[in-house]
Amino acid sequence: MTGVSLYAALWRRLPGRWPLKVGILAVAAVVICVLLFLVVFPWVEPRLPFNHVTVNSPGGGG
Repeated sequence: MTGVSLYAALWRRLPGRWPLKVGILAVAAVVICVLLFLVVFPWVEPRLPFNHVTVNSPGGGG
């Protein structure tokens, strides 16, 4: 199944006419973004290696 037909299948399964479908998809996108920012990203952040940075001085001392 290609990406275009997947979106078409999703569009056909949503109830109502196109304004209701657009509203449902907009609300779903907002809910997904909120869940990512409030649940997923805070859970993943401590597990990423970006906080484990080691910086050596040019002289090698320190």
